[in-house]
Amino acid sequence: MKLCFAPANEAARALPLYLVPSEGVADWIAARPAHQRAWLTAQDFSGRLHAMAVLPGQSGVPEAAVFGWGDAKARARGRFHLARVVAGLPEGVWRIEAALDPAETDEAALGWLLAGYRFDRYRDQPAPKARLIAPAGVDAARLEAIAAGEALSRDLIN
Repeated sequence: MKLCFAPANEAARALPLYLVPSEGVADWIAARPAHQRAWLTAQDFSGRLHAMAVLPGQSGVPEAAVFGWGDAKARARGRFHLARVVAGLPEGVWRIEAALDPAETDEAALGWLLAGYRFDRYRDQPAPKARLIAPAGVDAARLEAIAAGEALSRDLIN
């Protein structure tokens, strides 16, 4: 199993994945189109860490997703928070839409890759269908190498 980012040539069709912190979530929701505001209000989206909602377009197919980024204190209690979103997203290519510092971007992207790990030597396990475009500013090859090393370590342990 190879843990890698989606090819860069798929970036044009990538759907946005908004990472929304809990502070300022009301203003963020207010700036969304009406159909998204209604959906987020119905889902009671608060921006709490790990909260998630897929946003339907006018035709009902997903046009974006939003992931609660919590506050700095909540994020400091753990790592690889973005890994939680991978299994909940529908099939497709996604791109991160957030103002993160470089270290946060690296960690978020690596968490996404690590969420794709499956030990499938004895039983087939489907990989997540959501794929991520490498965020701008990350060393994609470096993160893929780290993920490959982690996958090998997990395979040896299993």
